[in-house]
Amino acid sequence: MHVIHFAAECYPVAKVGGLADVLGALPKYQQKAGIKASVIMPFYNKPFVQTHDFEPVYEGAIQQGDKLYPYTILREQADTLGFELLLVKIPQLLDRREVYSYADESEQFLAYQHAALDWLCTAKYRPDIIHCHDHHAGLIPFYIEYAGQFSFLKGVPTVATVHNGQYQGWMHWRMASLMPAFDTWSWGLLDWDGLINPLAALIKCCWAYTTVSTGYLTELYTKANGLESLFAAERAKSYGIVNGIDTEVWNQATDPMLPVNFNLTTVNKGKQGNKQAICKTYHLNDQLPLGVFIGRFALEKGADLLPNTLRYMLNKYAGQVNFFVLGSGDETIEQSLQAVLVDFPQHLGLYIGYNEELAHQIYAAADYLFMPSRVEPCGLNQLYAMRYGTVPVVHATGGLKDTVKDLNTAGGYGFLFDEATEEGAIAGLERVLLHWQEADTKTWGQLRKFLMKLDFSWEKSTEKYTELYKQKLINI
Repeated sequence: MHVIHFAAECYPVAKVGGLADVLGALPKYQQKAGIKASVIMPFYNKPFVQTHDFEPVYEGAIQQGDKLYPYTILREQADTLGFELLLVKIPQLLDRREVYSYADESEQFLAYQHAALDWLCTAKYRPDIIHCHDHHAGLIPFYIEYAGQFSFLKGVPTVATVHNGQYQGWMHWRMASLMPAFDTWSWGLLDWDGLINPLAALIKCCWAYTTVSTGYLTELYTKANGLESLFAAERAKSYGIVNGIDTEVWNQATDPMLPVNFNLTTVNKGKQGNKQAICKTYHLNDQLPLGVFIGRFALEKGADLLPNTLRYMLNKYAGQVNFFVLGSGDETIEQSLQAVLVDFPQHLGLYIGYNEELAHQIYAAADYLFMPSRVEPCGLNQLYAMRYGTVPVVHATGGLKDTVKDLNTAGGYGFLFDEATEEGAIAGLERVLLHWQEADTKTWGQLRKFLMKLDFSWEKSTEKYTELYKQKLINI
């Protein structure tokens, strides 16, 4: 079986969020399970492509409106990632540094999908499964069924994964002039509320769709940024499959980014060693509990709750707790956090930006991870944290609710709070701080070991995707 994944991100080629982590891991574990897996994504002028060897496998051209775009399909020669990586490069369109936020972003992803399918059809290569991730690849199932140019692929089973239903790729209908010619009677499959909606088209046209947790699948029926009725109508072909983590990359015993590696036997000593390294750099007291936030400064991540919540905690529990925040995004949130840092320089560490190495170090150093997300389809940060013996303190939503069991319940190992508000966040943080103060070193160490033994590896999730693929192939 050969599955081709279409996605805008893939770690370590280009990463903005959790989508990249999934695409960097799932295909690798599919290869290990005996499935040939490939990823085809846009070309970005980033360090990975600058430091690895690529070979052109095809050169062609596509017509997009009145513009003719030459394109090149590049293949990474060494299969460094453990699977076949293919890039679509188009001069002055798909050869830039950043993944998103360009004024012509819609044109970019239209061209990416068009060129990738043009290559498959011209090369006469028909995969067993086409797996599309989020709206950036949302038009592919529609194209292969209703655009004559891609009739060679007609009938190939398509699976969609919704990583975040809030972003849908909306386009005005005038953009249809840039698309490959399609059966005009099928225009309704592209439309939602008077706009071309690639995510809606993806859900309408795919053979099956998955979400990255069961909890998020249920939430989409009531909170999907306007697509609630569509997800509900198509629920018969829906599946909730929780993301996994790459346990080779996220391995506290071998992680080359950590100052101190550790295992189940040395967890307390190892985490203290990592905490000492972070605290020395940021001038914090390594004898205090360290709570951390890692992520985008965005409303859906609950990052707007951070400044006042941290200020309250640092005021009320002066000298009893430290926090570290790693992330970037909304400038107002950045400025507010910097103001908190000015007032509490001895108890707050702050890094504005993205730093993968520092993220690994913080997971290893932290005593608990704080995730006040309003929307969290799956969440990977809590899985990374638990892998490194760090206790999750999370808002009970989406995948967070699926993967974190409250300590007050049988077999529980984390802290959940019900409302993504400052009051809810503070209540969650006060619970974990009280537990820290009351628990002895042995009790806290046992909790860390329990977390590290939890299995959130990709092997389990890969099995579920394989079952889904086989089911769709049988039904052809």
